[in-house]
Amino acid sequence: MDRIDLQVAVNRLKPEEMIGQTTGEDSQLVRERVIAARDIAAHRWQTNKKSKNQLSTPQITCNAEMNSNHLRRFCQLDQGSSNLLEGAIRKLGLSARAMDRILKVSRTIADLAGDEQLKSHHVAEAIQYRTIDRLQ
Repeated sequence: MDRIDLQVAVNRLKPEEMIGQTTGEDSQLVRERVIAARDIAAHRWQTNKKSKNQLSTPQITCNAEMNSNHLRRFCQLDQGSSNLLEGAIRKLGLSARAMDRILKVSRTIADLAGDEQLKSHHVAEAIQYRTIDRLQ
């Protein structure tokens, strides 16, 4: 399971939930948010290409393609986020690969929220997506 970025448990709906008229988030709004996040990431990679400190991996199009140099540059953590990640690594026995994937997912979550800096709630959400197989 170490190579899977997102692991989400989905609980069975109750009959009244299936029959009810509740609606989820509008697909068009989700689509717009995803397009905006992809634009943020694309701008990050275009800006990176133009800088004289260009990182070694050309043609990056999404956060999943980041290497360790990119993670250090674009996924910097404040002390609280760093402590949170370190605690998760210790408690869940996560590998270096899992940590990198958490950082990439955190970067994407921050982009979806329109946040330039990673915050502890971005990291916490990304950790949550890695824990299903560890807690069973």
